[in-house]
Amino acid sequence: MSFEVFNVVRGLHILAVVAWMAGMLFLPRLYAYDAEQSGKAEPLKSEMQGLLRIWQRRLLKIIINPSMAATWVFGVWMILIHVYGFGEGWGFVARPWMATKLLAVVALSGWHGFLSGEFRRIQAGTSVRSGRFWRMTNEIPFLIAVVAVLSVTTEWTLG
Repeated sequence: MSFEVFNVVRGLHILAVVAWMAGMLFLPRLYAYDAEQSGKAEPLKSEMQGLLRIWQRRLLKIIINPSMAATWVFGVWMILIHVYGFGEGWGFVARPWMATKLLAVVALSGWHGFLSGEFRRIQAGTSVRSGRFWRMTNEIPFLIAVVAVLSVTTEWTLG
């Protein structure tokens, strides 16, 4: 496996992560705006909530979900290149910096799952989360990304 192929895969992985992160940072803000519509008078409330829910759906279905899938595909592909193409073996995955990055990716995927579940609750009208909750948790994806990026760029670990 050539290093040029690896660089293309790595570049595509980074682009997918950027798109995923952009969506993950924006979606909670849309949830906050949606939650704050409860105190508004009809018909403005209904019109605004309708728009917010369309934006939420589009953000999840068109940007966040596909970019998460692409992030995983290109990430696994890079691991396979290291293991088989560069001959590093499966011990590569157990390196502390790589294990830390993988844990961060799993955490970010878990947060993605939580946001997707909340989307369904918002659509059903059963969400109990406040605008304040969404503003307080809005930076969770960024904090997870800090761990992932620093683990790779510095071979830093949590342990």
